[in-house]
Amino acid sequence: MELTVLPLTDPKPRVTDESQLAFGRLFSDRMLILEFDRAKGGWHEARIQPYQPFVLDPAAMVLHYAQEIFEGLKAFRRPDGSIALFRPKDNVVRFNRSAHRMCMPEVDVDFFLDAIKELIRLEADWVPNSRGTSLYIRPTMIATEPMLGVRPSDQYLCYVILSPVAAYYKGGLAPVKIWISDHYVRAANGGTGEVKTGGNYAASLYAAREAAEKGYDQVLWLDAKNKQQVEEVGSMNICFIYDGKLVTSPLHGTILDGITRRSILTLAKEAGLEIEERALSVDEIFEGVESGRLTEAFGTGTAVVVSPVGEFTYRDRTVVLGDGKTTGEITRKLYDTLTGIQYGEVPDNHDWIVTI
Repeated sequence: MELTVLPLTDPKPRVTDESQLAFGRLFSDRMLILEFDRAKGGWHEARIQPYQPFVLDPAAMVLHYAQEIFEGLKAFRRPDGSIALFRPKDNVVRFNRSAHRMCMPEVDVDFFLDAIKELIRLEADWVPNSRGTSLYIRPTMIATEPMLGVRPSDQYLCYVILSPVAAYYKGGLAPVKIWISDHYVRAANGGTGEVKTGGNYAASLYAAREAAEKGYDQVLWLDAKNKQQVEEVGSMNICFIYDGKLVTSPLHGTILDGITRRSILTLAKEAGLEIEERALSVDEIFEGVESGRLTEAFGTGTAVVVSPVGEFTYRDRTVVLGDGKTTGEITRKLYDTLTGIQYGEVPDNHDWIVTI
């Protein structure tokens, strides 16, 4: 399969004031498209074209049966002007794992990664320059066959769009307030909790809105069976500094295998922290904060990188970590190290960076 680049005739104005960037509101000039049709032998018509709306049949299967997956990764502007991707192959491999679980066709990892690189080369002017900004990359696949019937689609559209973004939270690295849901759950064993599929996020919206109405930034999800064990926070994995160890929920099919999570665990181990992959209970959170055994907590994810937690609320109980406003020492160190690698300020000893 060859990659075709179509001409761009009407470029958009570039961002001049990067302090005004939001997250996920502005999109670049071009997009990457791949089409799949089982009757035509699979993937075909790979192209980079101007960013534009799609035309979908009202019976397109994604609209009725939610056969959809996506990924999220970033491109960073380095001090020397070069552009760096962070662990992009891991994202493409995870994209294929999601596709497999959702009965969707997998992409050729090397071809897809090279096509994304070419897209970013063409859109290099859209990568912002300010520290803390980046170009957010969103690969997506949707089922497009016009068919009413519950079965996997035979036609798909895979595409990649780009968005210059500021930090996910306007406050930057500032502790967030977490509401622990004792009613709603994100995923159950045997479900699609480990898949980056839109349905998981749609199911989280009601509880997230309820948390926001109560004055909280994120929801902490508990296990579906007993509603006692910590799983993850909103769109992030979560880590705790408990008894001097980094404790985080294990990967057992209900939480996302986060690329940032993997990176943080590696950096934490190198910093001398013992890693314990086990699910903390709600009682352990409250007892741990009150006794001083739990000193820090933070979420991890591509969009947020690292998001420190200032307080937890469960039913009518609230505990505050430290003063609730200051980022913990370990959290800060891990954030600084990881972002330093991404922006080229800290050596990359793991071959995580791919330079364009």
